[in-house]
Amino acid sequence: MKDPDQATMLLRMAEKDYRALLVMQDPEAVATEIFGLHVQQAVEKGIKAWLCLLGVPYPGKHDLDELATLLGKAGESIPAAFVPLLTYTDFAVSFRYEAFDDFDDDIDRQATTTLVAGFLKHVNHLLKGAFPVCQRDRVSV
Repeated sequence: MKDPDQATMLLRMAEKDYRALLVMQDPEAVATEIFGLHVQQAVEKGIKAWLCLLGVPYPGKHDLDELATLLGKAGESIPAAFVPLLTYTDFAVSFRYEAFDDFDDDIDRQATTTLVAGFLKHVNHLLKGAFPVCQRDRVSV
C-alpha cells in the first residue's frame, strides 16, 4: 500500500542526515567514516521513501544496491547522476565498525553533499507528484 506519510517521515529523517553533511565538510574535523555514514543514511532513507510511494515493502537492511534493485523490480530506476551514491553501502556496515587510522579520503565532500541534495530533491518531487494534495509536510532540501 502506498504510504505518503511514511515517505514524508523518511524524507524528513534523510534531510537531517543531509544537514549533518553540510557541517562535516572538513576532513580534519570529521572522519571519513562518519561523513560516509551520513551519506549512506540519507540515500537509504531516500530510497525507502521512494519505495513507500510505490507501495513496495522494503527490508530493514542498509544495502543500497538491494534497495535500488527493489525499485527496478517496481519499474523505477535511480537516475544515472545519482547511481554513484549507491557505493556508500559499506559506510553503514563494515566501515562503521572498523578503525581506520589511515583511511584514504578521496571523497569530494562538497560534490557528494550536492549529489545527496539532488537525490533527495528528486524523491521529494516524486512525492509531490504522487500525492499533490499532501503538500504541507514536505522536506526543504
